Amino acid sequence: MSNPSSQRSAVVLAAGQGTRFKSRRIKILHELCGKPMLLHILDKLKALEVGRAVLVVASEAEEVRRTVEDYAPPFDLQFAVQTKQLGTGHALATAVPYLPDQGSVLVLYGDTPLISPRTLQRLFQAVEEEGADEALLTAILDDPYGYGRILRDPEGNPLGTVEEKDADEAQRKIREVNSGFYGFKASVLKPALSELDNDNAAGEYYLTDLLDILRSGGKRVRAVMAEDASETLGVNDRLQLAHAEGLMRRQINRRWMREGVTMLDPSRVLIDAEVELARDVTLYPGVVLQGGTRIAEEVEVRSNCHLVNALVGRGTLLDQGTVIRDSSVGEEARVGPYAHLRGGTQAGDRVRIGNFVEVKKSILEEDAKAAHLTYLGDSSIGRQANIGAGTITCNYDGKRKYRTVIGERAFIGSNSQLVAPVTIGAGAYVAAGSTITEDVPPGALAIARSRQVVKPDWTPEDD
Repeated sequence: MSNPSSQRSAVVLAAGQGTRFKSRRIKILHELCGKPMLLHILDKLKALEVGRAVLVVASEAEEVRRTVEDYAPPFDLQFAVQTKQLGTGHALATAVPYLPDQGSVLVLYGDTPLISPRTLQRLFQAVEEEGADEALLTAILDDPYGYGRILRDPEGNPLGTVEEKDADEAQRKIREVNSGFYGFKASVLKPALSELDNDNAAGEYYLTDLLDILRSGGKRVRAVMAEDASETLGVNDRLQLAHAEGLMRRQINRRWMREGVTMLDPSRVLIDAEVELARDVTLYPGVVLQGGTRIAEEVEVRSNCHLVNALVGRGTLLDQGTVIRDSSVGEEARVGPYAHLRGGTQAGDRVRIGNFVEVKKSILEEDAKAAHLTYLGDSSIGRQANIGAGTITCNYDGKRKYRTVIGERAFIGSNSQLVAPVTIGAGAYVAAGSTITEDVPPGALAIARSRQVVKPDWTPEDD
């Protein structure tokens, strides 16, 4: 790389209204694989180590500003407001005051999340290493409708582009299109933009006209063809969003399988962009991994598990239908089938959380067990404690929530209700069917149920 990152700038055009989305949300903030499209673009710039980026937005872009601030990009980011939508050339001109006078400038779009850093790097290299004053990215499409077509001279040099609405019948048959991505020398970009006019069918300032302006001024223009045309696809409605989502999810799955993750049916595994997986993880069909989920080595996630912001330790088994949200599970644990962990639950090493157990905002220390049909809310469960089937921590009195503390090696009999706030001491026993409202000392047995009464001959004899 001939230029340091401080000499690299980027302009992200993101002022489009996105009316075809029919949404109150700005188009570039619609999510793709768990994160807004715009943040996928900023990720590319992060990988390219740009020094500054200018985001061209419409006037009503406060939500965009908040999203970017939360992302905290590792480069200088400026906002340029395009108050009138007068075309891509006008949008780029809006960003010019924020750009340095030297170095290279990349132009890309907030609604093209599939573009790869490798392809964008080729545009930078065409400017920085091959001496191009402008480099444009082209692609070959089976159906080029709606895209500007690339015009070349007999030697194959790019002569210019023609927009769909301005093209004649012969030009519309051209399959090589202008993707809209560009690289420029900053020193030639600013004067060239000042020569743009809007003498066209739409009355707009076309960014594509810069090619003619630069060529007529004796500048060097180079076309870089994308190796995979799908990278250049824009997202303008929800059908295209779904298509892009499918392409990106396949990319994500392929990447993780190359890293040593087994997927029994990759077409039925959904993994968000921010998820991290270790080698020898096995994912069954129907698994959904979202948010900041992190899964360690040798974890097995069986069918229809759904994890959101979950941390899972090495060697753990998540059985069928388990849901984990904003919670963690230690090493060599077993959870499920059909268990639900949520609300910051922390389950330690070798815990056993079985079928139809819900755990909310609780801590289970190592080797604790709750095998089936149980609700544990706002609880602290000591190591090696055993929670019997049908146990409920009654943590809510209608106004406030209280904690239940169960000591290590305690045994809670089946069908018990523990009315918080209450503490069960270490090694204590609670008899099955008890309703516990007072603390149980360590090593004690608590029985809190009605005495059994048997009345003989209660059922009348048949006539």
